[in-house]
Amino acid sequence: MDRVLTLDIMGRENVYLESKPRYEILDGLRGVAAIMVIIFHAFETYNDRIGTQIVNHGYLAVDFFFVLSGFVIGYAYDDRWDSMTTWGFFKRRLTRLHPMVIMGTVVGACLFFFGEYAGFPNISQCPGWKFALCFVMGLLMIPCGHGLDIRGWGETNSFNGPNWSLTYEYIGNILYAFVFRHLSKAALFVLLLCSAFLTLNLALGWDVTGIFPKGEYLSPDNVLVTGGPTYNVIGGWSIDRQQITIGFTRLLYPFICGLLISRLLRSRMTEDNPSGSPIRLRGGFWWCSLLLVVLFSIPKIGGKAGIPDGLYQAVTIILLFPLIIIMGAGSRTTDAHSARVCKFLGDISFPLYITHYPLMYAQMAWAGNHQDAPIWMHIMLNVGVIVFSIIFAYAILKAYDEPVRQWLKEHWLKRPARK
Repeated sequence: MDRVLTLDIMGRENVYLESKPRYEILDGLRGVAAIMVIIFHAFETYNDRIGTQIVNHGYLAVDFFFVLSGFVIGYAYDDRWDSMTTWGFFKRRLTRLHPMVIMGTVVGACLFFFGEYAGFPNISQCPGWKFALCFVMGLLMIPCGHGLDIRGWGETNSFNGPNWSLTYEYIGNILYAFVFRHLSKAALFVLLLCSAFLTLNLALGWDVTGIFPKGEYLSPDNVLVTGGPTYNVIGGWSIDRQQITIGFTRLLYPFICGLLISRLLRSRMTEDNPSGSPIRLRGGFWWCSLLLVVLFSIPKIGGKAGIPDGLYQAVTIILLFPLIIIMGAGSRTTDAHSARVCKFLGDISFPLYITHYPLMYAQMAWAGNHQDAPIWMHIMLNVGVIVFSIIFAYAILKAYDEPVRQWLKEHWLKRPARK
């Protein structure tokens, strides 16, 4: 492993470590989940007309991403703190994530006015100063409150809604650097049990925290809604008590679980079982991918929001997603074709997730403005958006993300130490 001398923020010597070998199947599964998110969002526009969501539990991909994130963070950094400072860790994470955060906001700003229709009432009323302020805040990953909602959906980034999950990803990284990495496996397990309770509290509608208003009330965007538990984990993209609670609930169990799995597998590693996983499958990528697609696509249990469907979501997050991570970590691709598929899906997963939604805003606007258009037009619209999203993500990866990260690696992460 290459070791490069650098300085940390205090001027002390630090050691840059090259990236570890990747879990290629887990990379591929991240791409599968990202594609399912796009399909989920494409169908979401037509929920009212179809009467249901075809990829009904596609939103759970966010929770799967958080499990993956905790696992990868633990694998990549847990054993490096003797040669890496906290600032060095943050530099590496910013180099990995922030270039695409910037690109997602830029793409969203470029396509912002293509999303104008009745469903996004604030676009036509947006003043220039507010547009500019929200743009700068989006570039810096500073969440916008309801007073700076220039679209009308209450998102923390009106240019690129999925940025909310990256905000919690950053929070997870901060918690890891200052808290989680210092904890033993036993302490992490106690935190895991507490966060599992929060997941059950949300999904099963216990609402012991009292975050859901009772009766009818006006939402921040002046829509009359009926209060009470929703029996799902959907939410996290706005700045208010309810949404922030949902966001932290969705982050904590998956992230801590992934981190704990990485430590448990490391403690089990042997020469005969280098991954430490107790489950090794032939064709593991394909079986895990199939399981993910099924979990995301299962219709609402009982046909409506309620305890049965909430229980399904809780079981998926608490038990099934961790099981898929263990299966994927223990399996290996056995042919060149599977390896290429996993690499391609892993490479485009983050660019795809973080740049597709500005196109979805335009898709929603066109569908809303052309409700009477022939069905074939709506089909072609969505096929085109999905295909273009994948092509665009790959182009952005090669033309922007990889070159920028390489430049940052050479000029920021590997900056020579002063004599």
